[in-house]
Amino acid sequence: MMDGQWIDERIEANRERLTAWMAEKRAEVPIPIYGSVDVRDAGWKVAAVDANHFPAGFNNVPDEDRPRLAELLREHVERTASSVTWVHLYPESHTRNPGYVENLRTLVDLLVRAGYLTTVGSPELNDISQVRGLSGHLDLVNVQATNDGGLVVNGRKPDLVLLNNDLTTGLPNELQTGEIMPPTQMGWHRRRKSEHQRALDPYVQEAAALLDLDPWYLQTEWFVSEDKCLEKETCRTILAAEVDAFLDGLRERYAALGIDQEPVAFVKNDRGTYGLGIMTVRSGSELLELSNRKMKRLMYAKGGADVENFLVQEGVPTSMTTGSGVAEPVVYLVDGEAASWFYRANEKKGAMDNLNSPSSSFLSAADVGPEAVHLARGRHALVAELSMLAMGAERLANARRT
Repeated sequence: MMDGQWIDERIEANRERLTAWMAEKRAEVPIPIYGSVDVRDAGWKVAAVDANHFPAGFNNVPDEDRPRLAELLREHVERTASSVTWVHLYPESHTRNPGYVENLRTLVDLLVRAGYLTTVGSPELNDISQVRGLSGHLDLVNVQATNDGGLVVNGRKPDLVLLNNDLTTGLPNELQTGEIMPPTQMGWHRRRKSEHQRALDPYVQEAAALLDLDPWYLQTEWFVSEDKCLEKETCRTILAAEVDAFLDGLRERYAALGIDQEPVAFVKNDRGTYGLGIMTVRSGSELLELSNRKMKRLMYAKGGADVENFLVQEGVPTSMTTGSGVAEPVVYLVDGEAASWFYRANEKKGAMDNLNSPSSSFLSAADVGPEAVHLARGRHALVAELSMLAMGAERLANARRT
C-alpha cells in the first residue's frame, strides 16, 4: 500500500519537472486571484475535498505570511488588470459575524500592503458605517449602483472590485459591469462542485503520471446524483442505491490495496459553501432512514437556495491529531500559489467526519508540529495548486456557456 512518505519522496524527486509542468499549465488558464482548499490527508492518500473561490478565513493565516500574500496579490493585479490604484472590496452581508469581519480587515491590510487605496462596502450595507471584528473595527463606505450595471463610491468608480461574496443568492445589479475579480460567473448562483471535480480530474491524472503514481492517491472518488427531491421516498431510494454501489466499489479498492478502512461517503449539496448541506453515510440505508430534521439539514443551502443535485464523494479520513482534536489542512492560495495554511481542528468530531462546524477551531502549523510545515509544502500544496488550475479551467468552461 502506498503511504504519504512515498508520495512526498516522489514529489521531491520530481520537483523541477513539477514546477515546469505547473508553469506550463498556469499559462493555459486564467488563474484565480485567490482561493482556499480544504485538504484531507489519510497518510496513504491525500486529496482536495473542497475548493472555495471566495475564501473568508484570511484572519486565520499567520502574520508572517502576510507580506508574501500581499506581494502575490499585487503581482496578479498588475498582470491581469491595467492601471489599478483603487480596489473596492465587496463583502458578504453577514457583518454581525466578527470572524468574517476580521477576514475583511485582513484583506484590507493585504491590499494596503500591496499599495492600493482600499474601500469596503455594498448597497446592502449602506445603513451601516462601521462593523467590529475580533481585533478592531472596519469602516464601510456608501455604495451606489449605476445605470450601466456598475457601482460607484462617492460618485467615482473604483479601478477594481475584489469580490469576497460567493453570490449564492444571485448576481446583484451593481456587479453586472466593471473590472471584477474573481469573475461573477464563478459565484455559487452558477458554479457547481461537480464542475470543479470534472475540471480537476485531467490535472490530477497528468501530475500523477509525472510522479508515476496512481491518480487515486491524489484525489477522491466521486459521482453526481442529479434531480433528487429527497422529500419523496422514490428519490431517496434511488440515491441510496447509488450510494451503496459507490461504497461497494470503494470496498473492493480498499481490499485490493490492503487498506483496513470501512469506506464512507460524503453527500454534499452540489452548490454552496460554509459546510452546509453535507452528510456522511456508511450505507444507503442511512438515507432511507433520515429523520425530518436531518433531511432538512441535508437539503439546506445558504440563502435558502434549492438543492437538486448531490455530489457524492469518497470520505478521506484525516490522520492529523492535535490537543484540540482531529485536524485538517486549509491551504490559502493567491495567484495560484499555495502561500499560507492553517489547520481546522475539531474536538467533537472523528477522523471521518466533516470538521467544518461551529465546534471547530483554527491552529497554526506551529500548534500542530514541525511535520506540518513539511507536509504543507509537499503533498498538501500540490493538491491545492492543482485545484487552482481546475478553477481556471472552470472559468473558461463557464465563459463558453455564457
